[in-house]
Amino acid sequence: MGNDGFSEVEEVESVKYGDEQNQHLAPQGSNRSWMMALLLGTCLGMGLTVMGMSLLRPRSPSPTKAVESQPIQIAMTVTTAPVASGSVNQTLDTNGTIAARDLIPVLPQANGLQIKKIPENVKEGAFVRQGQVLAILDDSVLQAQINQARADMESDQADVQSKQADLASKQANITANQAIAQQRRADLAQAQARLEEAQKNLQRYQQLVASGAVSQQEYDTRAYTVKTLVESVRVAQENVRTAMANVASAKANIGNGVAMVNKSQAIVRSSAAKIEQLKTQLEQTIVRSPVAGIIAEKLARVGDVTGVPPQTQVGTVVGGTQKLFSIIKEGKLELQAKVPEVELAQIKIGSVVEVTSDLNRQVTLQGRVREIQPVINDTRREATVKIDLPTNDVFKVGMFARARINVDTSKGMVIPQKAIQSQADGSVIVFVLSGEDLDNDQNVEVRTVRSQKVAVAELMPGDKVAIKAGLKLGEQVVIDGAGYLKDGDHVRVVSQ
Repeated sequence: MGNDGFSEVEEVESVKYGDEQNQHLAPQGSNRSWMMALLLGTCLGMGLTVMGMSLLRPRSPSPTKAVESQPIQIAMTVTTAPVASGSVNQTLDTNGTIAARDLIPVLPQANGLQIKKIPENVKEGAFVRQGQVLAILDDSVLQAQINQARADMESDQADVQSKQADLASKQANITANQAIAQQRRADLAQAQARLEEAQKNLQRYQQLVASGAVSQQEYDTRAYTVKTLVESVRVAQENVRTAMANVASAKANIGNGVAMVNKSQAIVRSSAAKIEQLKTQLEQTIVRSPVAGIIAEKLARVGDVTGVPPQTQVGTVVGGTQKLFSIIKEGKLELQAKVPEVELAQIKIGSVVEVTSDLNRQVTLQGRVREIQPVINDTRREATVKIDLPTNDVFKVGMFARARINVDTSKGMVIPQKAIQSQADGSVIVFVLSGEDLDNDQNVEVRTVRSQKVAVAELMPGDKVAIKAGLKLGEQVVIDGAGYLKDGDHVRVVSQ
């Protein structure tokens, strides 16, 4: 299997032994022949001496014997692990901006009031509880209005009491008039009875006058009495009508009194409602956090007037009202990643995402795709993918971040992360065992290592790394000690 575009690091195993000695012996052998030609006939002792020296000179050993005779230089002892097969995630790389998942604006409930106080612990980045006081507005005007409303209500309550007393008087008057009317009816009945009796006597006297039993004078007296009693009955009837009129008038006054009492009581209720309204407005002078979360913006300043944003805060008006604060609900953040429309179909809701920042590459957060916005930007042909992030202290709203979205899972090569060695040029290498065992000792394995460039796919759980290319399944890679090796070193291998 090739290394997919990476330059191979050739195995270097060259041992040079004996070449220098061969070069050294060659000229000495020629000198010996020349001397034998010149000294032909010299003494036998000299010749035997030269021949003995020639026989005693060591012969040049072969390269193989040199390797066998000299010890192997071992760089260090290492542990290795095989390139194994494992599940590798297929990923899609993108980037975007960190944003608040739910940014809550805090608006004043009462406009036209000056901001009197902001607690010292209320600042950007601070965590606040739901209901916590964020700012206190000037309530002096409302306090004065409440005091005036209470005074007005007390006056209205006194007026109610006066009206109720007048109503009670009128109720007593109607009772008296009813008693008078009752008496007038009794007087009328009595007058009517006397008139009836006098009329009967007059009729009897009329018969007696006719028979001459009584005088005309007596009859006239009885007739006058009847006339007097008729007038008395008329007067009694008139008194009854007057008494009944007085009762009706008293009843009418009662109705009017009740109406006046009801009106005064309504005024009292209106005053009480006004006081409650002012109390509500007074409560609204205390600006509280509507949710628990992190303060993302602090726009309010002591001395500002609510509802009248400064010129520097023209863009902070929400719904016609000045925004005082912005709170990240529960501190939850999201990454709004931009994904080209041609790659959008690969992403699923709930997909796992690794999120990193260029400011701190050591920190990697695991998020999940929560939402894929349905609208695609018609200029860049990109859609926004919202990725939920866990609570952390690294990412802030507005930061740039990179995302690696898992779109599929397949089989691939996996090695321990400790085998990876980063290079100055940005490349990544591992050291692979190469060649045969160089030691005849059955208890010790000595191998040569070679450096091999690899393409890293992703980090995996358990300190594992997925490799895209550069290795073969089953190859042994150096783990412990890899950082101290160089290409071609001999190492003693210890099982992990």
